[in-house]
Amino acid sequence: MEQTDKQTAVEAAVFRRLVAHLDSRKDVQNIDLMNLAGFCRNCLSKWYVQAAKEQGTEIEYEQAREMVYGMPYPEWKQKYQKEASAEQLAEFNKTKK
Repeated sequence: MEQTDKQTAVEAAVFRRLVAHLDSRKDVQNIDLMNLAGFCRNCLSKWYVQAAKEQGTEIEYEQAREMVYGMPYPEWKQKYQKEASAEQLAEFNKTKK
C-alpha cells in the first residue's frame, strides 16, 4: 500500500471513529458542538457531500446525514434532539459567522 493509500485509510478510520464517538454521545447536542467547536453533525454531513463531489461522486445531503447520524435525521431529531436553551441560542448567535 503506497503512502497516500495509507493516509487515506487512516483518515477514513478516524472519520468512522469520530462518527461512532458522536453516536455514543447523543446527549451532546449539535448546538453544544457548534458553540464549543464551530461544527456539528450537520456540518460533517455537508463536508461529506462536498468531499464526495470533489472525488466525482454524488451523494445527497440526506444520505450523508443518515451516514453521520446512523439513522434518518428526522428519526434522530425526534429521539434525541432537545430544545435549545436561551443560553445556548445566545452563545450560538454571538459566535456564529
